[in-house]
Amino acid sequence: MVMAKEVELSSLFHCVYRLDVHLVMATKYRRRCLTAAVLTRLKEITSATAEKWSCELREMNGEADHVHMLVGLTPTVQPSRFVNNLKTVTSRLLRKEFAQHFARFYNKPVLWSRSYCLLSCGGAPLEVIKQYIENQERPG
Repeated sequence: MVMAKEVELSSLFHCVYRLDVHLVMATKYRRRCLTAAVLTRLKEITSATAEKWSCELREMNGEADHVHMLVGLTPTVQPSRFVNNLKTVTSRLLRKEFAQHFARFYNKPVLWSRSYCLLSCGGAPLEVIKQYIENQERPG
């Protein structure tokens, strides 16, 4: 019999949690301006920014026009505020550090599209959780 891998839980005050999200951010106009060097620096900046929010960057990778991140959030963080701050900080620092590179793609101080995709993830599939809840012993 195969044992399920134990999920590491965190605790905060009066709660126990594991809040993993899959975040996808695309470049403005889907311009193919992200390079290996930019992605490496983006990962460093994102990791440091997540720590400031008491969150954790668990994984990150990307292509020339978008990035995928797996981020562990805490219950005290509003996801939309975190994402907007992350986009602001990374855009500002990357455009400063790679100014000549980004000048070829944008003539305004932009990097990210206003939109993003944020998906909850991790743990058991929804159908398994739904079945577990349905099968609870309801008192008579």
